[in-house]
Amino acid sequence: MADSIRTERLVLRRWREDDKEPFAALNADPVVMEHFPATLSREDSDALAERIEAGFDEHGFGLWAVEADGEFIGFTGLSVPRFTAPFTPCVEIGWRLARSAWGRGYATEAARASLEDGFGRAGLTEVISFTAVQNVRSQAVMRRLGMTHDPADDFDHPALPAGHPLRRHVLYRIRRQ
Repeated sequence: MADSIRTERLVLRRWREDDKEPFAALNADPVVMEHFPATLSREDSDALAERIEAGFDEHGFGLWAVEADGEFIGFTGLSVPRFTAPFTPCVEIGWRLARSAWGRGYATEAARASLEDGFGRAGLTEVISFTAVQNVRSQAVMRRLGMTHDPADDFDHPALPAGHPLRRHVLYRIRRQ
């Protein structure tokens, strides 16, 4: 498995200890986390970074730390959801970038490289992505990646209680060409 992927403007790489501080700042930003149930404490953010890094060893792919101009800006990559739903087991593509990195096409560029790695080196045949109905920015990235949406696949996220405003999720798919 490669330790990094390079795109025109970005480096997608395995996680380092010094990523934890900017990752915690990103996870504590209420605007970045508006489509998640809550912001994360430093302890929870560090634990997430460790789980993300462990995913590479467990699955042979993972959520890459993303750098732009040598600076950590977030993550993008592949993971295996830890809940049960009609579409699981599956592999999901996801991203979370610092607000300062928004609007530059970084999420799409990094996700495209992650998909190429997943369909190529990892041999995946399908990748999904999902988000809260309200998260139109992530849905736009999904469409730019060529993912398709069938409303019949939309679901209530099992980790969120009935009545929670973020419970309803849309699901997008893409298959290896």
